[in-house]
Amino acid sequence: MIPEYLLRAILASIMVSVLLGMLSPLINTKGLAFLTHALFHSLLFGAVLGMILGLLLENLSLVMLTALVVTVAVVLIIAQLERAGFSPDSAVGIVASFVAGLTVLGFGVLYKVMADRPYFPLSQSIVSYLTGEIFLITLNDLTVLVLGGAVLFFLMIFLYRDFLYLSFDPEGVESYGGNTRAYLMILYVLVGAIGALIVQTVGLITLQVVAVLPGAIALMVRSDIRKVLAVSLMLTLVIQLSSVILAYFIDIPPSGLATIMLGIIYGALLFRR
Repeated sequence: MIPEYLLRAILASIMVSVLLGMLSPLINTKGLAFLTHALFHSLLFGAVLGMILGLLLENLSLVMLTALVVTVAVVLIIAQLERAGFSPDSAVGIVASFVAGLTVLGFGVLYKVMADRPYFPLSQSIVSYLTGEIFLITLNDLTVLVLGGAVLFFLMIFLYRDFLYLSFDPEGVESYGGNTRAYLMILYVLVGAIGALIVQTVGLITLQVVAVLPGAIALMVRSDIRKVLAVSLMLTLVIQLSSVILAYFIDIPPSGLATIMLGIIYGALLFRR
């Protein structure tokens, strides 16, 4: 009989695989790998801020919500800076530097708040954010992941073709009356929202790898976008499920296993060239 916690981990892995498998090709075709760097800073800052609020209000469920709000706000600021004329790299670099500084200050405030409050399992929450603890996912966490993931999935499906046109032919989108700025902002928000939703299961340290490499690998082996998407989805699903099953037997974080497997595949393809 499959343990309940393993079943929850498998279901969470399937949802994560669908979201990352679809998002990864967009990250690669639009060149958003550097954006994910700022995203991770904002996720950590949002988590720290959420822990501070959780301690003050005695409700640690605020951590994910706060991380989501902070991350979406950060990607919107980046999009506005680009709209103001900054290059994508410059916009990301400016925002990421401020967020990194705020994160360090946030940790200082968190330590002071913890000193004046009774014990809370914050160390476990911090480790979960950094390394991912998919085996500790609760039924409530799984419900949020599935419902929130379903909303983001259908939004991505609805706009996926527009995002692809935005990646390959933004001038064509403008010529047909499309608003490339609006599409870009929606895509940025999707990246931020998906990152905030899955970070506790994937882990902040490895999130960039599992978000970027499946699409990069798919683009190396296929050129047709439908096949690229199919390879990205299948690869992400196989890697995520394999890492969870292996971690169940050898008792190490599955996020580390997933990263290593993706790195081996990507490296092997590079050497073949």
